[in-house]
This record gives sequence, C-alpha cells and structure tokens, in this order.
Amino acid sequence: MNERLQKLISAAGIASRRRAEELLRAGRVRVNGAVAGLGQSADPDTDTITVDGRPIRIPTEKVYLMLHKPRGYVTTLSDEKGRPDVSLLLRGAPARVYPVGRLDMDSEGLLLLTNDGALANALMHPSGEIKKVYHATVRGDTALALPRLRAPITLDDGCTVQADAVDALGDDTLQITIHEGRNRQIRRMCAAVGLHVSRLVRVSEGPLLLGDLPAGTWRALTENEISELQSAIKAQESPRDT
Repeated sequence: MNERLQKLISAAGIASRRRAEELLRAGRVRVNGAVAGLGQSADPDTDTITVDGRPIRIPTEKVYLMLHKPRGYVTTLSDEKGRPDVSLLLRGAPARVYPVGRLDMDSEGLLLLTNDGALANALMHPSGEIKKVYHATVRGDTALALPRLRAPITLDDGCTVQADAVDALGDDTLQITIHEGRNRQIRRMCAAVGLHVSRLVRVSEGPLLLGDLPAGTWRALTENEISELQSAIKAQESPRDT
C-alpha cells in the first residue's frame, strides 16, 4: 500500500516526519534508485526506499517493552567502551527493540524500548510534554533547596529549565516531575541548588508506571498501556499541528 515517504521514514525509526521532510528536500531519499521528492508516496512492500543509500526497514510487528534498568548499565544496545549495556538485560525479548530516550549509567528505573519508530520519535520530540517522574535521594539542605528547585534554574551550560513539580517524600527523598530530557538534567538541577543526588529512580513516564517490576527485568506493555501511551502522544501532538 502506498504511503507518504515521510510517514514511512518515521515508522522505520530513522527520523521524525518533520526531519524526514528535510531529508527529502536535501535529496537524501531515493525510491528504486531515483531521488524522491517531497510529498511522494511509495509502497514499502514493492519499492526499495533508501536514506543515504541505506534501505529502510519497517517492523511488521510492533513490540513495546518496559525495563527496570539497574544502576551500572548504559542505555545503548552496544557500547564502544565495553561497559554493560541494556541489551544484556533483554534476553528472550520477542524482537529487536531500541531504547526511547536515556537513563544515565548511574540512574535506575523505567526505560521504554520499542521497534515502533514513529512512537519513539513522537516521545522524544523536543516539544513533547510527556511527563516523567523521578525519586531522588539527596544530601544537603532540602528545606532550603525546595523553593529554588520549584523555580526556573539556569544550568551549568546556560540553559534555563523548570520542573513541573517538586515534592518532598521524606527528609532526604524528593519526587521531581519534568517533561524535558536534557542530559543528566535532574542531577544538574539539584547541583545548582546545593544538593547531591546519591540515587535517582524513574518511576513513571506518561501513563506508564514502574510499579513492582524487579530491577534488571522487563515485561511487555499491556494493550491498555499501549493505548494510553498513544493517546497521550496524540494529545500533545494536536497543539503542534494547529
């Protein structure tokens, strides 16, 4: 069945639809050897579609997994430095899946993995508003730091961020909700207000809850979870399209 090339490129996990349009404009997409144009359609079952000379592959069966990533693993499927990566925790997975976003090596908790490129790109879109909730164990004066954590914070690279919510769960534990995904963002936010994070666990992402999934194990998302996640993405995409 013919579909727009930008949709097929997104479904293959190569780029968002907007980025796919840029690839088409730059002449980097070909169909059956000929340079493709913006707005062109193709049938992935009968046409050869390439981006920068590499054929795109669209998974026939979409798989969605939740992993409880332990500390000490990098969020990649291979690591040039030889560090343990999350692929070591995915034995028995029904298909090759890819991490959606990142958890740094020292952080733990919910990590979504999928072969659904369109969903992954939507979740990682810079203007996305899918909220992520973390539990941070900290050292420092939390009473003094709390008001500052709830206000806009300028990070060490000059970028200004603001948490969606910050709540104290105890003397040394904070619940922090953000919708951005900057590198080590919560650790850097806490450092900016005089707190040191000794443990960081992501406990939810959008409608997905880590719950009691044991560390180092994975499970498939339920049909209801997949539906709720797709609905959350659509709700955030609508303002972008207006």
